[in-house]
Amino acid sequence: MHVPFFTFRDFPLGLEAQVEAALVQEWRNKQFILGPTVSRFEQAFGQYLGGPEVIGVGNGYDALVLSLKALGIGPGHEVIVPSNGYIATINAVQQVGAKPVFAEPDPQSYNLTAATVAPKLTPQTRAVLPIHLYGQSCELDPLLQLCQEHGLHLVEDCAQAHGVRYKDQLVGTFGAANAFSFYPTKNLGALGDGGAVVTQDTAVATWLRQYHNYGQSKRYQYAQVGVNSRLDSIQAAVLHVKLLHLETLNAERQRLGRQYHALLDGVGDLVLPKVASSATGHVYHLYVVRTRHRDALQQYLARQNVQTLVHYPVPPHFQPAYQHLGYQKGDLPVAEALAATSLSLPLFPDLTQPEQAYVVEQIKRFFS
Repeated sequence: MHVPFFTFRDFPLGLEAQVEAALVQEWRNKQFILGPTVSRFEQAFGQYLGGPEVIGVGNGYDALVLSLKALGIGPGHEVIVPSNGYIATINAVQQVGAKPVFAEPDPQSYNLTAATVAPKLTPQTRAVLPIHLYGQSCELDPLLQLCQEHGLHLVEDCAQAHGVRYKDQLVGTFGAANAFSFYPTKNLGALGDGGAVVTQDTAVATWLRQYHNYGQSKRYQYAQVGVNSRLDSIQAAVLHVKLLHLETLNAERQRLGRQYHALLDGVGDLVLPKVASSATGHVYHLYVVRTRHRDALQQYLARQNVQTLVHYPVPPHFQPAYQHLGYQKGDLPVAEALAATSLSLPLFPDLTQPEQAYVVEQIKRFFS
């Protein structure tokens, strides 16, 4: 049996036919940049999230950069970021001219906490940028309280957290400006690049609607020097269809996650994902296990035709692009341990029972 890490097979909801129909309709509409389809998705996503404003942009990285710029963060400022996670979050801080300052994650949830952020604050700190990593929410109340006490912005990176709830409120609605990615493999994914900034602040939304479209306030009038970062109408059409099924697709991810838990509990030295508390939700964008035998396990599974991935093999502070920050080996031990031991198993909504059982069987054989 071959088990892919991720596929675009049609989950039994008729999604493929619905997406194809939406694409045909966009071809007939002949309005491929901005327009009513983008506005319809922005409104629908905002309603799903509980009412904030949504500004569609070109990709998740742009969503991060534009969120920071909209809040006035730039040269001379510091932004607290996780020492683990994807490089885009750190690059976005660097892109606006600010300095990324790494704080360690909680070793159980792999997310930033107020306790790890607090010692990193300086007079130059302007924002805290947590990632809701792998599909689980950070503990947001303590982070929000810390930001309020120090006059800081909270900016949520929700690239892996579509549909995640914290105390029954969807993430992406807590921070001053929050970034989503619609990369194809996300829980809510497009057929190419796409992203969105979500904010409760009308002034921030107004600024973003101008800035992401060359700074245009109305046709051929430019209130500021902006950029070109717009969500394509074709991608918006696809996302609108998939948004209607997001809760169902996430529920299937959660079922598969529970099944992995039940089948892999106590196997070898595997450390299984943990839900941090009753307040945080998990939608298993990734199902990440840990083992000191990570490389050998991955190689064994590859020989058995089970595809796995490592998220992420090199911590950001070890990347050549960030050598100038001066971090040394051992400075951020939690991030370094996660990079050395984490392995992502196949988990996607149309993973079949025989496929999941085969993955589990091969893992058990490796440890036996």
